[in-house]
Amino acid sequence: MPEQDVISNQAPTALVTSLWTRSLISGALAGLTVDVSLFPLDTLKTRLQSNLTAQHVSLTPRHTLRGTLRSMYAGLPSAMLGSMPSAASFFLVYDGVKRSLIAPSTSSSRQTYVHMLASSMGEIAACAIRVPTEVVKQRAQAGLFGGSSLLALKDILALQRTDGVTTMVKELYRGGGVTIMREIPFTIIQFSLWESFKTSYSDRQHKTSGRQQGLVTATESALFGSAAGAVAAGLTTPLDVLKTRIMLARKQSGEGAQQRSGAFKVLHQIWTTEGVTGLYRGIVPRIGWISTGGAIFLGTYQYVSNLLGSEER
Repeated sequence: MPEQDVISNQAPTALVTSLWTRSLISGALAGLTVDVSLFPLDTLKTRLQSNLTAQHVSLTPRHTLRGTLRSMYAGLPSAMLGSMPSAASFFLVYDGVKRSLIAPSTSSSRQTYVHMLASSMGEIAACAIRVPTEVVKQRAQAGLFGGSSLLALKDILALQRTDGVTTMVKELYRGGGVTIMREIPFTIIQFSLWESFKTSYSDRQHKTSGRQQGLVTATESALFGSAAGAVAAGLTTPLDVLKTRIMLARKQSGEGAQQRSGAFKVLHQIWTTEGVTGLYRGIVPRIGWISTGGAIFLGTYQYVSNLLGSEER
């Protein structure tokens, strides 16, 4: 059952404005919180999935604490630039679709399909913002351009002069298709499980303790988000490896430029050269990052949403 928004004696316009604002602020803060707090784990995962060698990368020496921190947080500015607007976009669409299609009389099976549709549409909206920042972030994380987000961005923008605007835009959205291919099954699994866990637990609490039906605390939401995220992360790791490899393949001009492979060819290369192990590179930090991130992301979202809705938290 969807969470119940208790608002009394308000005009329709005020109701819509309040709910949209709630989704916008909750989603934005949740996205920023999880990206900043777990960035080193994301960096570790990217490097494990990368097929770049020491000759292709340049990182700050890690024998000092400052060098280690700078290395592990390479690409953070790009991540911060995209985290809030992309997360806000996701929840604006996700919550909007839920509110439009789910009524109190909607059956649980139909709600599951609505959650799948809502999360898929939300991810497509979020990817439109997140993919360019993700390309820059992952190249910095992998050690290209000395780990500098600014230099990684300048490298892409320079394509406008040598290859034209269209090529530059394509490079900014390099791996966008496979990102959506990864995000849709991931978010369907994660959000369907998360909503199912919340609904089952809320119904049980309503029957046993009389708690308001549909109410879930931030702590409960965080635990359910962690479990759902761990399952989704493990199942979609091969697609995440594929996305990383594609995004790290830079577009270069001149005689030394190499032809880059498409998604299916890259997948075949991973399978033939590295086998199953290659497809699951970085699975441990990915599950650790997503399960912890799921707790922080969905817990923060629930807390802020409950706070703005004047609900228990």
